[in-house]
Amino acid sequence: MPMQPWFTDAKLGIFIHWGIYAVDGVPESWSFYWGEVPHERYMKQLDGFTASRYDPRAWAELFARAGARYAVLTARHHDGVALWDTAHGDLSVVRRTPAGRDLIAGYVDALREQDLKVGLYYSHSDWNHPDYASLRHPGIDEWPDTYPGGNDANPYSHAERGKEDPEAWERFLAYRDGQVGELLQRFRPDLLWFDGEWERTEEQWRIRELAELILAENPQAVLNARMLSHGDYSTPEQGVPLQAPDGPWELCLTINDSWGFQHQDHHYKSVRQLVRYFAETIGMGGNLLLDVGPKEDGTIPAEQVERLEALGAWIGRHSEAVYGTVAGLPAGHHYGPSTLSADRRTLYLVCFDVPREAVSVRGLRNRVERVTVLGTGTELGHQVTGGLDAVPGVTWIDAPAEGDLDAYATVLAVELDGELDLYRGTGRD
Repeated sequence: MPMQPWFTDAKLGIFIHWGIYAVDGVPESWSFYWGEVPHERYMKQLDGFTASRYDPRAWAELFARAGARYAVLTARHHDGVALWDTAHGDLSVVRRTPAGRDLIAGYVDALREQDLKVGLYYSHSDWNHPDYASLRHPGIDEWPDTYPGGNDANPYSHAERGKEDPEAWERFLAYRDGQVGELLQRFRPDLLWFDGEWERTEEQWRIRELAELILAENPQAVLNARMLSHGDYSTPEQGVPLQAPDGPWELCLTINDSWGFQHQDHHYKSVRQLVRYFAETIGMGGNLLLDVGPKEDGTIPAEQVERLEALGAWIGRHSEAVYGTVAGLPAGHHYGPSTLSADRRTLYLVCFDVPREAVSVRGLRNRVERVTVLGTGTELGHQVTGGLDAVPGVTWIDAPAEGDLDAYATVLAVELDGELDLYRGTGRD
């Protein structure tokens, strides 16, 4: 099935890691998996999770101001704690925490009020389910010690050697299918973001059957690559790839160093860094899925709000270079990222640093008709030097004046005489 066009033109999504781990500010699920926090203490956080100031409308309004077109909320992480009133098991914030209510329905309604697409995260794995650690991945003995569950059974994720229980695994899959079915029927998500796929094979997960279940309920559902051969797009994390993945993709990035809320993590990326990540990602044809970690009461930390709003203001000033564009020039043609209008007749050059004297574009066969500074409309002079036979010269664009420079990244709109035509050769022998 072809990719839903809304996804490839969304450019920015918001990832939301919210769960009981925000109470003590410990790493989500992994803290007990790796033994950093005793399991009993981790689960004790159920008693402190209140969602007392949760305002999903405020979230959705913030995401819209940030320029996002979709959001993805952790409906259930690897710890198995569901944010909705699931009929499959009792481990939910509705039954086991002071929050005492479904936290997904309001989020879904609020996003749709803002015309944002609804994404829900769901982990294939569940390290608290009694039937989960009932199989072993067939390649587990070759996994390095540093790999989750590597070299031997982790008590939360894999059965001990010789103690596999296929009937228990069938019960787990029924639970998994039941919960995914609830998410589909109650909330009609536009996108399902799976995780935890490394712990079993595609066959063990019954990925084909799961995909059939999802698409029977919602044929337009977008699925990430952690649905393995049934995924629609790739999900690199925490670093812009040097080469764009094949097909649609999304970079998952934290605003500080943590996915969920962690009290001690004040290592926030600057607005300028976030603008750079964003521009580099969309310049390679991807989306940025930028993560926030709400506190246990449902409020998003002020440092994260400030950065989202500043990124949104930059996007607002340069929306023409963001929405309705495709990947721009390959590396080497311009020293910075770029995007290209859908009709392929306007290049948008992003300049992170203050241009000195001129901005150059190499390998451009087109004649440049006009160059303007996006956001101010100031027209800039341009000229071509050099060139021989089929090898085009270098297009030089006059540097914008100080008053035309953006505080974070300046964008130049380069209007061409036709569709972009690039020279990619080695030059004349």
